[in-house]
Amino acid sequence: MTDTFIDHVNFNQDGLVAAIAQDAKTGRILMMAWMNAEALALTVERGEAVYFSRSRQKLWHKGESSGHSQKVKEIRLDCDGDMICLQVEQLGGIACHTGRESCLYRVLRKGEWQITDDVLKDPSEMYQ
Repeated sequence: MTDTFIDHVNFNQDGLVAAIAQDAKTGRILMMAWMNAEALALTVERGEAVYFSRSRQKLWHKGESSGHSQKVKEIRLDCDGDMICLQVEQLGGIACHTGRESCLYRVLRKGEWQITDDVLKDPSEMYQ
C-alpha cells in the first residue's frame, strides 16, 4: 500500500480537518471551513476549494450558489497535520456569505465587536 498526501492529514474524531482560505496575493484570511478526506481530494483534483458543511452534512463546492469560487494556488499542511491552509484566488472578491470580502469583518475594540468591512454585494443577490 502506498502512502498518499491524505494519509498525512490528522483528521479529528468526526473525520474533519480545519481549512483556512487565505488570499494568495494579499495574505488576508478570507474564511475558515472544514474538509473531510473527500473534500480535500476533490479540491486537489479540481483546483477549486471544496469543503464539508457540518450543518448540511454534505460536500460544498465554494461558489456553487454564490458564484464566488476559490481557485487554489497552493495547499499547505501545518506541523501537527491538523490544519490546512489554502492559498486561493477568490473569484468575485467575496468569500463571506454576508457579501463581504472576508468572513473576518469584525474587530474587538474596547470590549465590543465593531464591523470594519463593507458589504460588497447584497447576499439576496447571491443566494436565490
